[in-house]
Amino acid sequence: MVTDPETFILANTSLMAPPHVPEIRLRLASEVHDLWLKTEEDLQEIGLPPPFWAFAWAGGQGLARYILDHPETVAGKRVLDFASGSGLVAIAAALAGADSVLAVDIDPWAATAVRLNAEANGVAVRFSSDDLIGHSLDADLVLAGDVFYDRDFAAALVEWFTSLTADGLTVLAGDPGRSYRPTERLEPLATYQVPVTRVLEDSEIKKTTVWKFR
Repeated sequence: MVTDPETFILANTSLMAPPHVPEIRLRLASEVHDLWLKTEEDLQEIGLPPPFWAFAWAGGQGLARYILDHPETVAGKRVLDFASGSGLVAIAAALAGADSVLAVDIDPWAATAVRLNAEANGVAVRFSSDDLIGHSLDADLVLAGDVFYDRDFAAALVEWFTSLTADGLTVLAGDPGRSYRPTERLEPLATYQVPVTRVLEDSEIKKTTVWKFR
């Protein structure tokens, strides 16, 4: 059983561009279903979560697209990419001129995925595996792609994001219509039709909106 993150990621992914963000290259699963099964079989015994870091999710693609198209959103700012996964959004922020970028994800293998992907794009992205929900942040802007998929998790995020905005931070979220999106607390900024993999989603195109948390 392979337990070294870098060895596993390099062996089971390919460097490719997400369809909605062709400026960026990521190590993504070329055979989505096979990788999902492989991680379940090979890594379940050591308690690792599914390989969310190996896919360019719709919310992240939409948010990364918005940042690259509107670099003034992040230029010169301290940016935190929450639930970073592959690091797609963090990399977009770095390319768009953020002063500093911190990718945050509690998945222990996301650190390696983000490092490999940042290197592939020639940008500097720091990483933290700390659970920051509920804590104040040393940042100007929080980016969150595809985070409203679970009821309890979304409720915790709404409370946290409310606190952060009260502290003067800006929170932007990319979301393709997940069940627990707090629409009443969100202001739409842009909407995209994002190509995704049918294996993971219910359609090949997901209408994805970038929202500003109010």
